[in-house]
Amino acid sequence: MRRLEIENAEATRLALQQEIARTEEARYDHRLHSLLLISQGFSCSDAAAMFGDSVRTVENWVRRFQQNGLAGLHEGERPGRPPKLDDAIRGQLERDLRCDPPNLGYDQNLWDGKLLSFHLQKAYGITIGVRQCQRLFHEFGFRLRKPRPVLAKADPQAQAEYKKN
Repeated sequence: MRRLEIENAEATRLALQQEIARTEEARYDHRLHSLLLISQGFSCSDAAAMFGDSVRTVENWVRRFQQNGLAGLHEGERPGRPPKLDDAIRGQLERDLRCDPPNLGYDQNLWDGKLLSFHLQKAYGITIGVRQCQRLFHEFGFRLRKPRPVLAKADPQAQAEYKKN
């Protein structure tokens, strides 16, 4: 019988690995398959090479399985990086953003990422980049407003006349 081959194998392999990483259940099944190979006599490095994992990762799965059984293959909590802003500071910051910047002692009339970053450093001692501050505006439900430029020596009557035409 002729051996079957998958067209564009490299792209397919990457797509399959992304699909495995997508859900916790698929990652669990992936660990089971690795351990199944090891139980059949394959080495950790062989199993890692077959599935595109690091050897150390597969070794950790084997140790966790030996210590805790199948429960050791389930993912634990993935807490991630702790936030710099706790709930109390977030609440106060949202109240600050509802005030005009001049009321808090700033020269600008509108909030922007740079001013918010400066305000967080000055008021709370927290350093957050401008881009992250822009994300905070989005999280709080604020939208970006830009002041319209006013020409210094413009004649308002001539402008109104121009708009009519």
